[in-house]
Amino acid sequence: MAETRAITVEKVLPYPADRIWRTLTTSELLVKWLMPNDFQPTVGHKFIFRTKPMGDWDGVVHCEVLDCEPPRLLRYSWKGGADTNPDYGSKLDSVVTWRLTPVEGGTHVQMVHDGFVMPGNQFAFDMMSPGWGRIVDAIGRVAAEA
Repeated sequence: MAETRAITVEKVLPYPADRIWRTLTTSELLVKWLMPNDFQPTVGHKFIFRTKPMGDWDGVVHCEVLDCEPPRLLRYSWKGGADTNPDYGSKLDSVVTWRLTPVEGGTHVQMVHDGFVMPGNQFAFDMMSPGWGRIVDAIGRVAAEA
């Protein structure tokens, strides 16, 4: 039986939850910390992220909003990659969950990217683990301007 792993990043950002929420859910702000997209914060909305193609993967991440409870919970599917890419760009069918909790001095941000099936997604897991940490830092920088 295959093992499934998750990337979890947690950080307190010095901004109110509604400002972080806008940064997570406004397409024009999302592009500043993640990728070009056509996101809308509506359950059932299907959207894509675009990045550089890798091998047989076209660089498109297909997503769907699964939960949206402003300003505390956002969850969406994250599907992309190609079966023919054994490393970065391997087929990935996963879920990204954002939880925002007001705390003294700002908002506790928790991001969980779950569904990395091992060993097939090991390379993607290893590459994306530090990447998500940098992305949460970038959210803070974008929120400062929002």
